Amino acid sequence: MFKLICVVVGYLLLGWLGAFLGLILGAIIDRIRAFGQGALNPLHAALRQAVFLETVFIAMGKLAKADGRVSEAEIAHAEVLMQKLGMTPEHRQQAIALFKQGASGDGDVYAICKKFMSVCGHTHHLKEMLLVYLIVMAMADGEYHPEEEKLLTEIAGHLGYGPEAFKRLLDMVVNQTHFAGGQANSETALEDAYKALGVSKENSDAEVKRAYRKLMSKYHPDKLMGQGLPEDMIKVATEQAKDIQLAYDTVSKQRGM
Repeated sequence: MFKLICVVVGYLLLGWLGAFLGLILGAIIDRIRAFGQGALNPLHAALRQAVFLETVFIAMGKLAKADGRVSEAEIAHAEVLMQKLGMTPEHRQQAIALFKQGASGDGDVYAICKKFMSVCGHTHHLKEMLLVYLIVMAMADGEYHPEEEKLLTEIAGHLGYGPEAFKRLLDMVVNQTHFAGGQANSETALEDAYKALGVSKENSDAEVKRAYRKLMSKYHPDKLMGQGLPEDMIKVATEQAKDIQLAYDTVSKQRGM
């Protein structure tokens, strides 16, 4: 937009030379405006990606060790998850090393979260996506150990989520996973669907639709990658978006929306 304006003004003032100078000036202004509206410098994006990857897999290792020991099943689960994500070989090697670091007890949770917050803390979506990843990982083996919940609540606190806010997010994510693969429990599907959307039967159609759109916006791949989520970790967000869609379809069908 500013490029065109600057070109026209430059041409009117100085002819073709002014138009050329206006093109350069307009490009600079547009770039500055883009960064102001949320576009991310490639170097900053790379840093956020590295810190996100580091935090999520160290925390995953700590979650695996939360109940006292890291079982062979939990190690196998971590490797399956890495394969499911379709991670690049380089990221997979990093993830394995970070998982082992977390499981070994190296680094306290506060220091890990402090580093994450210093790089990614002002992007609400990345903070929430970190918690979503960790909740999904904690639930993936079919068990949710009290020590895992305790650790996740602590991590959420360091990210600025109070106990009630984290509980709401936890309920939403857990109920979203009930729709994974389209295998929702037919007896509780409607109740699960409302919880997955973070609403209740008392909410209006407009409120339900607004909650659904807000959730889908959070999980939009382009938006998440633009904020610094590693490309090969988008798959979990995509799967959650599918579950949210199924939950919304369940509610909208029952309401005749």
